[in-house]
Amino acid sequence: MKLDTDRKHASCVAYSGRAVLIRGASGRGKSSLALELMGYGATLVSDDQTVLTRKNGYVFASAPPQIAGLIEARGLGVLRADYVDGARVVMVMDLDHETSDRIPEPRNVTILGCAVPLFYKPVGLHSAAGIIQYLRMGLSDK
Repeated sequence: MKLDTDRKHASCVAYSGRAVLIRGASGRGKSSLALELMGYGATLVSDDQTVLTRKNGYVFASAPPQIAGLIEARGLGVLRADYVDGARVVMVMDLDHETSDRIPEPRNVTILGCAVPLFYKPVGLHSAAGIIQYLRMGLSDK
């Protein structure tokens, strides 16, 4: 079985084995959004650097060993956290782009040859509760 791997400047959390990869430039709020999602019940996968691996047509995220179980909290420092050692990436939240669309047109990003749904940050919001619900149940087809 061939595995393809990449390392990205991104944070990642999971809920029930389904992960959101949070990407954006330095200072955009990747760790803050990850912490907010953890407050809603998500579990840390990785903060700041995420290892992505393609396996059986899906992308999986994990932490580099040296930062596993650590997350930065601006103004506090680096915190310890429970973490999951790998989860399937089912969505990407791009904090470098914003949208004011209430219901955006579907878009994808290709990661290691796999299409993954891509979402932009809603203007003025992080929408952590909505991300958690997406991880729980996905999008409606209606």
